[in-house]
Amino acid sequence: MNEASKLLEFGFTQYEAACYLALVAGHPSNGSRLSKASGVARSRIYDVLRNLTRKGFVFEVEPGQYVPLPPNELKKRIQSRFETNLSILESQFETFSSKSNYEYLLTLQGYSSVMEKARDIIINAQQELYVRLFPETGHELKKHLEDASARGVGIRYITMGDIPLSFDCQIIHPGPDGIREKIGGESVDIIADKKEALVGIFEEGRSNSSPIIWTRNKWFVIGNRDSLRHDFYHYFLDKVYDRNEPLSKREQQIYSFIKADD
Repeated sequence: MNEASKLLEFGFTQYEAACYLALVAGHPSNGSRLSKASGVARSRIYDVLRNLTRKGFVFEVEPGQYVPLPPNELKKRIQSRFETNLSILESQFETFSSKSNYEYLLTLQGYSSVMEKARDIIINAQQELYVRLFPETGHELKKHLEDASARGVGIRYITMGDIPLSFDCQIIHPGPDGIREKIGGESVDIIADKKEALVGIFEEGRSNSSPIIWTRNKWFVIGNRDSLRHDFYHYFLDKVYDRNEPLSKREQQIYSFIKADD
């Protein structure tokens, strides 16, 4: 997308964008030269210049001679305008939004869209994150999880495969390959602060069309958080009763923590 088309997104007309960019490239300039440089017809160029001057994007420094608002100043002005408009919009939303205690279960589709929401949830987490991830997804979110941990967010991580140990409270789910075959894909589970959940399955061969649920519905969030807590117990039971192996000191500490973390 070229510079002129970018300016269209910020309220410039096509003629205004072409004229402003031509003026940035060479100024001061008069209408005749700008018409040639911008491709705007001479019959229109002075109307365009008047509009740009009225908006404060162009200045007539001498009769018939024009200069542009410096691009860095244009950027500041656009940024300020958008921040102001967003603030007004937020206020209007608060005024007109109906009050409801119900939170919908919203469906996201597309691997990149889901990963964007996952990163957003992790970045905004304040207290805790329960996560259950397969290696590919875990690798994509690793840096964000580590950053969350560094700022004091507690990470309770169930890895569905060979993911390097990065957090104090982290275990490998027993038999992840069998689970992948059973559910027909790779699950993603992220529960933040007992308030927000992103859960679903990237179905085999359909990762960009698989429905993934995002919600702040209280009961859905609590139910899925408990599901992940119980997967920790699955790990402990598998090790002690199926493999006949004692829990390490670290695993005992995780068990005690998860048991109390309700």
